[in-house]
Amino acid sequence: MRHDRPLHLRARQYFYEILESHAQSTPVGVFANRVIVFFIMLSIGVTVLESVPRFRDEYGSLFRALEFVCLVFFSIEYYIRIWIAPEHVPYREMSSVRAGWAYMISPQGIVDCLAVMPLWVAMLGFDDLRVLIILRVLRVLKFARYSSGMRSLLEVLEAERRALLACLVILGCATLVSATAMHIVEGNVQPDKFGTIPDAMWWAIVTLTTIGYGDVVPATGIGRMIASVTIVGGLIMIALPVGIVANAFSEVIHRRDFIVNWSMVARVPLFSHLTAGDIAHIMQLLQARQIERGEVIFRRGDPATAMYFIAEGDVEIELGPEERSRRIRLGAGHFFGEIAVLNRVERSATVKAVSRARLLVLDAADLRSLISREPGIARKINEIVEGRTGRTLNLEIADVEGQEDVTADVPLEKID
Repeated sequence: MRHDRPLHLRARQYFYEILESHAQSTPVGVFANRVIVFFIMLSIGVTVLESVPRFRDEYGSLFRALEFVCLVFFSIEYYIRIWIAPEHVPYREMSSVRAGWAYMISPQGIVDCLAVMPLWVAMLGFDDLRVLIILRVLRVLKFARYSSGMRSLLEVLEAERRALLACLVILGCATLVSATAMHIVEGNVQPDKFGTIPDAMWWAIVTLTTIGYGDVVPATGIGRMIASVTIVGGLIMIALPVGIVANAFSEVIHRRDFIVNWSMVARVPLFSHLTAGDIAHIMQLLQARQIERGEVIFRRGDPATAMYFIAEGDVEIELGPEERSRRIRLGAGHFFGEIAVLNRVERSATVKAVSRARLLVLDAADLRSLISREPGIARKINEIVEGRTGRTLNLEIADVEGQEDVTADVPLEKID
């Protein structure tokens, strides 16, 4: 945060970081998001329970009080989001008024507006319970901001909108053809159900979507043949959009994981000198792992099975019994656990997270293979740790392809 900005601009940037840019990476941001999600769930739960007459008669005053609290909370959140709109990257070149308006007409702004709409509708005197219930239930759309799955699904629907529209057009044509054929064959037999094409379209839609209520069925042999073809066509029609969405959703998830893992790998200074191809190779070896605060990563005496890189957060290393008073704290960009892996010995320290951390885990066999493939990484490890301890160990590591051995300078230190 820039401290040369006026106080109100610094405050605006601070709230923007809590609600938007650092919402998942800072304790305050995570807490704020959890509070918002709690009020969303509380509001929806009150709306659902209030629809039960017995609960509404018994706890009506409590429900109204909770709804009022939720409305006040969502209103404050909505006004804050309008206020911090100029901090969004697409709006930074706009004035405060234009940025606020751009946010208000954006999809997320419209959803936030719907969350507080019941209050405005009630203030205007339109207190129709059915309208208020619909507006209150629409708050469930706010989950899209806090759920990566819902965001991915919306992204898929946006990306595949042309293909899905084409499927809808095909379904409409199939509905019209099936309804027309059934009207011709069954119109005189069942005039109340197939007497007109619009009447027959109800049967066609229900059949093509494979719901099959059974309230309208053909009575003639030809009609049943048409119905059979319609049913098979319906299975194909439904499979098309489902396959499109499922395939696109899988691609979005994989792409998002790739971007996250790439950014985590590139953030580690040890890999900063590598090319894009090298990083892509390392990404296939590394596994991302999230550690909660206070969780023990490994204990003294455990077998050494992996090396760890810190992408985010902090960890604390407690050395052996003879040096129990020594505790070392490492942050983002540091690594630990490599010596016990390369020396094939048990852990001599206990490591736990002192804050929520994201680690990149490199398996022992993959570490030896990586050093054989990239001796520069071993030298980089040596340079970083030798600066702490002043000691190194020359370790012979056989080339994975059976060629000449590679001598890698590997640090000998107590942080393993």
